[in-house]
Amino acid sequence: MTSSRFRSHHAFGLAAALLFALFPVFWMVSTSLKPLGEWAAVPPPWVPRDLTLANYAPLYERFEMNYVTARGTGLGAILDSFIIGGATTVLALVIGLMAAIGFSRYRAGSNRLAIAILTVRAVPPITLAIPALFLFTSVGLRDTHIGIVLVHTAFAVPFSFWMLKSFIDEVPPAIEEAGMMDGMSRLQAHLVVTLPLIRGGLAVTGLFIFILTWNEFLLTMTLSDKVVVTVPLYLHHHTGVYGVQAALASAAALPIVLFGFLIQKHLARAFTLGAIKQ
Repeated sequence: MTSSRFRSHHAFGLAAALLFALFPVFWMVSTSLKPLGEWAAVPPPWVPRDLTLANYAPLYERFEMNYVTARGTGLGAILDSFIIGGATTVLALVIGLMAAIGFSRYRAGSNRLAIAILTVRAVPPITLAIPALFLFTSVGLRDTHIGIVLVHTAFAVPFSFWMLKSFIDEVPPAIEEAGMMDGMSRLQAHLVVTLPLIRGGLAVTGLFIFILTWNEFLLTMTLSDKVVVTVPLYLHHHTGVYGVQAALASAAALPIVLFGFLIQKHLARAFTLGAIKQ
């Protein structure tokens, strides 16, 4: 009989995995606190000898260095990313949820159609970015939040649909039928019965979509110019200025980390949903 006790080699493996996962975060934060002479040195020191917050200046002011000029400020870029990421997440969840309920409960569409929806994720973004650029330029949506959100939503809906469908499939239809026997309509049964049961799945799907949108570079770069500048674009404007890039990346990572901590109980429930078979 095998023992399930936590032994020293387990602790060593866990420590090694944590070190491997957290070292990039440590190096990013460390670089963000180094002055120019340290992060540009070869080799750079592991720990900053002279702590500085000068690399965080682009968060609240325009920054020029080595012929690099960024439009706006870092906080403005983070706000643009929040607007685009939040709107894309909400739209993708609503559309994906309706499609998932239709396919899971009413068999609205064949398996071929479901696979066809998934294949949108396999299309290289650049193949749609150029046509979208000409289309949005002609209708006045280029370099606007609405235009960029629409394109991001088109790529996020297939992901949302497939993830939410897998969660809805795990909820027995008999639970909804019991609600309808108590006087609920079909819509009420979906919203009052099914939706609370898959809230963990909604949280996981929303977090993944938000992260994908937050990190998207190519589509946003193609469709934006001067007005809408997201975090990846703002980092691109500081190419080669590693201390500033590390500072901006550290600040941009905080919202994602905090959001993950806030919904961690839903994440745990979503990852275990379906572990108990009917």
